[in-house]
Amino acid sequence: MALFQVEGWDLKTTQVSYDSANAKKENKKKERKEKAKKAHERRLRETEEEVSNYAVEDEDDEKPTKETLAKKTASSSRYNRTSENLEETVKESVKESAKKTASSSRYNQTSENPEEIVKESVKESVKEADKETVKETAKEKVKETTNEKPPSKKRKLSNSDATTGVKDAISQESHASKKPLTALQQKMMAKLSGSRFRWINEQLYTISSDSALDLIKKQPGLFDEYHDGFRSQVQSWPENPVNVFVDQFRTRSQKPVNAPGGLPGLQSDKKIVVADMGCGEAQLAQDLNNYFAQYNRKQKKHFKKHCVVHSFDLKKPNKLVTVADIRNVPLPNESCTVVVFCLALMGTNFLDFIKEAYRLLAPRGELWVAEIKSRFADRQGDEFVNAIKLLGFFHKKTDDTNKMFTRFEFFKPPQDIIEERKAKLERRQKFVEVETEKEELETKRSKTPEGKWLLKPCIYKRR
Repeated sequence: MALFQVEGWDLKTTQVSYDSANAKKENKKKERKEKAKKAHERRLRETEEEVSNYAVEDEDDEKPTKETLAKKTASSSRYNRTSENLEETVKESVKESAKKTASSSRYNQTSENPEEIVKESVKESVKEADKETVKETAKEKVKETTNEKPPSKKRKLSNSDATTGVKDAISQESHASKKPLTALQQKMMAKLSGSRFRWINEQLYTISSDSALDLIKKQPGLFDEYHDGFRSQVQSWPENPVNVFVDQFRTRSQKPVNAPGGLPGLQSDKKIVVADMGCGEAQLAQDLNNYFAQYNRKQKKHFKKHCVVHSFDLKKPNKLVTVADIRNVPLPNESCTVVVFCLALMGTNFLDFIKEAYRLLAPRGELWVAEIKSRFADRQGDEFVNAIKLLGFFHKKTDDTNKMFTRFEFFKPPQDIIEERKAKLERRQKFVEVETEKEELETKRSKTPEGKWLLKPCIYKRR
């Protein structure tokens, strides 16, 4: 019959055991004693293994000298004294451990005789003492034979260890540098980069083009810092002037080359050759290459248009850019059909850039300029247009609908139109006046660079 019958349970036990609190304590004591005994046996085994694995080095066959004999006797005396002390200490430690573990019944049955343990421990200590004496004598012999210093215990770093250490240090530094900046740090970094951009911008507007080229060659990082800051400035503008020029190419490419309203091309093969002066990162070249590649896929062979873009600036950020002072670029005369200055009239000698554009353009080639409105003293750009006309260009169009910049279009007249224009001026007796105006412009430039009076430098306010 089961002792317990509860609804839902099936307890078929016929015996009941009860463990008191004292019995639990005694069981725990036994477990602790067994653990102590096992630890003691493990330590003994470890010492035995160390002694058995030790290989005593053979002594040299040479006859011992008086000095070595004296040292041996001194070491043996030290050994005798240390062995006696070791015997006493080992006996005491073994007796104490035997007393502690004698309370458990299992330990009494399995443990060895304390006297035997003492004997074994004494033997082990004697062996250890022998090892020490042998080592000391060997060291003394080495010192007598050779006056060299004993080798240092420090391990020399190999090349691989050194390189791994350097790599670890670099990885730790890079890992530390990858920590995200706080909001305050980001704000301070933005202020520093903004002030740096303003300084570089002021330098480029207030020095000549050759000085700017030398500056960027000595400090190439300035170019990248400037264009990073310029990119952030343009993002707040309602329209990017580069995109406006790209749109002009798209709309005018719908008509035949050299037709009214179409893009100008070379007379020989109707190739559209563009020179982007002060191109930055050559965004105009990238956009035009992509556009004409898509355009030609949809057109038949006879209607395809071939466009080539030459990009020039002070540094080569990519393969599309050629490093040059835009006052003198490596292209032959009359080899281009469109020359673009997109916010690129930055040096104090920017009229030299216009003269270079006149040299590059083929007859009926066009000059496209976009400049910040705040640079014009009259806010309209009439004085700027007159200066460009005095350099041989005909004014075609002015677009000031944008809030930030004004866009101009000029073209280089062919020789027959130039001769016809001269004849008209001579009939009106104004040819001499035009020549005197050109001379006055050059004399004024020689006294004061045009970057100080014709177009004001675009300098941002210091904050």
